[in-house]
Amino acid sequence: MTQTSKADHRHLMGAPVRARIMDEVRTYVSSQDKIGKLVSISIAGPPEVDVYIRNQARLAAEAGIPFEEQVWDADITQEACKARIQEMNDDGDVLGIILQRPVPPQINVRSLQSAIHPLKDVEGMNPASIGNIVYSDVALAPCTAAASVELIKETGLDLKGLEVVMIGHSEIVGRPAAMMLMAEGATVTICHHMTRSVAMHSRRADVIVVAVGVAYLVGADMIKPGAAVIDIGINQITDEDGNRKIVGDVDTKAVTDIAGWITPVPGGVGPVTVSILMRNAIVAHQRQKAAGWL
Repeated sequence: MTQTSKADHRHLMGAPVRARIMDEVRTYVSSQDKIGKLVSISIAGPPEVDVYIRNQARLAAEAGIPFEEQVWDADITQEACKARIQEMNDDGDVLGIILQRPVPPQINVRSLQSAIHPLKDVEGMNPASIGNIVYSDVALAPCTAAASVELIKETGLDLKGLEVVMIGHSEIVGRPAAMMLMAEGATVTICHHMTRSVAMHSRRADVIVVAVGVAYLVGADMIKPGAAVIDIGINQITDEDGNRKIVGDVDTKAVTDIAGWITPVPGGVGPVTVSILMRNAIVAHQRQKAAGWL
């Protein structure tokens, strides 16, 4: 990777990437006679998911995709949830199913994700969808993981042979993002809470992707000059003046003059994530047509 000077530094803003993806989605949707609806399932309707649902509904409207929000009772059983999801799997008018998290304690979220048919799994959360990434089928990948890869591509760096360090190994972000990058030819090191020296790995990386949920975990001493830094963390903290604010896993102020590219929080990965959900919806539509469902 060519070293990037301070003058070449730029923030990787999510909005332009989101706009490009949404243009592609709208073009596809407008070419179809009919597009089924996206169904959002929220069990007990916890208030913390409201902002996500609003963003999903807004981008669906922009794309011309019908969007339906369902709120199920807090005391619903696992069996009842699965039965309702099966009805949606069999419903030709349902394009995709979105299961909002968190869920009540009696609900096994992984089991419900498995119940969503892979061809309607627009979030890329079904184990089959994640498993497909191992075979380089990345078209229906988890949205946040796919958003991080999309932003790396936005730098213009050649992913073939690129040294990437992934800090965080969650099943829905870190691991699938690592597999997606390997599918593109990158060399990926995954660091986690048992890694002896994260900095030893991150200081040699061309790209660092951080998804841990610890504010300011990554500082200036952990990156090499010119590296691209993709910050997926979302943390709410109280600053020295007593104000609440959202920050990432990276100390952006400390890293800005060193990094070649850096995603801000908010405004980086987040805006891209929901547009990936819409792109997954059109992939689902294409695959349902190919399967003879439509």
